[in-house]
Amino acid sequence: MFRTALLSLGFLLLTVSLLVADDRPNFLLIYADDLGWKDVGYQGSDFYETPVLDKFAQEGMVFSAAYACAGNCAPSRACLMSGQYTPRHHLYAVGSTDRGPKNEMRLVPVPNHHGLSADNLTVAEALQAAGYVTGHFGKWHLDGKQGAKPTEQGFVESFDSFGNGELKEGTETNKKGPPEDPKGVFTLTDKACAFIEKNKDRPFFCYLPHHAIHTPLQGQPSTLEKFKQKEKGKYHQANMYAACTYDLDESVGRLLKKIDELGLTEKTMVIFTSDNGATPQSPQEPLRGNKGGYYEGGIREPFIVRWPGKVKPGSVCDVPVIQLDLYPTMLAAAGIPVPEGKVLDGESLLPLLTGEGSLKRSAIFWHFPGYLNTPVIRGRELDVQTGFRSRPVSVINQDHWKLHLYHEEWVLDGGQEKLPENGAVELYNLKDDIGEQHNLAASHPEKRDELLRELLDWHKHVGAIVPSESNPDYAPAAVGQQASQKKGKKRKI
Repeated sequence: MFRTALLSLGFLLLTVSLLVADDRPNFLLIYADDLGWKDVGYQGSDFYETPVLDKFAQEGMVFSAAYACAGNCAPSRACLMSGQYTPRHHLYAVGSTDRGPKNEMRLVPVPNHHGLSADNLTVAEALQAAGYVTGHFGKWHLDGKQGAKPTEQGFVESFDSFGNGELKEGTETNKKGPPEDPKGVFTLTDKACAFIEKNKDRPFFCYLPHHAIHTPLQGQPSTLEKFKQKEKGKYHQANMYAACTYDLDESVGRLLKKIDELGLTEKTMVIFTSDNGATPQSPQEPLRGNKGGYYEGGIREPFIVRWPGKVKPGSVCDVPVIQLDLYPTMLAAAGIPVPEGKVLDGESLLPLLTGEGSLKRSAIFWHFPGYLNTPVIRGRELDVQTGFRSRPVSVINQDHWKLHLYHEEWVLDGGQEKLPENGAVELYNLKDDIGEQHNLAASHPEKRDELLRELLDWHKHVGAIVPSESNPDYAPAAVGQQASQKKGKKRKI
């Protein structure tokens, strides 16, 4: 009945909007796949080139401490669409939370949901109910036995492709496209442009989640040749990675040009960001870690918002924000109240965007109660040895102080009474140590315990399930055996 009422309200508001001028902003959300914080020119890449995004950054506000909601794809997208932390929708990973050597897992992981439930009201549904026309073009990754397709979760129009034909709605795969349309970046952009042009006289929400730059990497032949001829950087040296990023950047330029041609620039809030950190193929130094982990390299993202007349061009905000904030931000910008009964964990960014205020919350959080295989750059020594990029962990970021709580040591090795010798907690001051090199858990016990209390309180608030059952199959191998087991194994990210 709640959804029926929302749809009825939507039809009523749509009728009204056809009769009177609707000056509410349009929303265009461009969502890259696996693009790291250091992979764009304006963040200081020493090899990759993103001229369009660099210019775009000067036209809007750059959030220098912006975060994905999870270390990899599906949970980030579930949080983005639902506006809720992972403990509320239980989608924690891609596929499974027990990825990696089972004999090295000390706890039984919390089971993963497959997809975002159709009962979870998405931002697309909330905007559609308020008279917005909604379109989705690209990767979804929220279907599955417990999920639903885009057109079942608020999108009137949905299209996906790798550039060589339309994919079945909700398809979950990654592959190359034709040489002239790598990863389908231009096909998806053209579809988004057509949607925008068709609906230029109505308020719209256009969601463009690209497949680029997820593996298999692909670039136009001419783009690849450009980077083959370029001098390599200290950290970034991969030609195809650079080509794929450059072509994605070009596609963004085509979309922004269409917005300008249609005279919609002043009326459209354009957001660019990515779902998680880069793969180890692209080091994120000075950030530690990569995709799948919860050090900064796995979750800190490029994040730009352009909204002429509202957002000061060339501005930079260093307040920690998270993609959960986009749901309430769009509602607030459109003057739409939060739907009755809907729980949102984020906070509207309008005070920061307009420079007229600050955020009310004290911290942002992450919760991953499982295991992911394949070590990351500068991961924990234990994980590098045993083949994991993440073990069960919860994280809090409060005013650039960041605490990691590792559940294996917390549950099995004495908890708080044995801090800091059990290694359950790591504490970093990101203002002084963005690379998370100096663990301050022992030297700053008051700050450690303060953040730990807040994190445990948050667990209760959102109903976070912490793995607590010992794994009966835990039988750790010797370090030499671990190295031998990992050698030659196919990497799955």
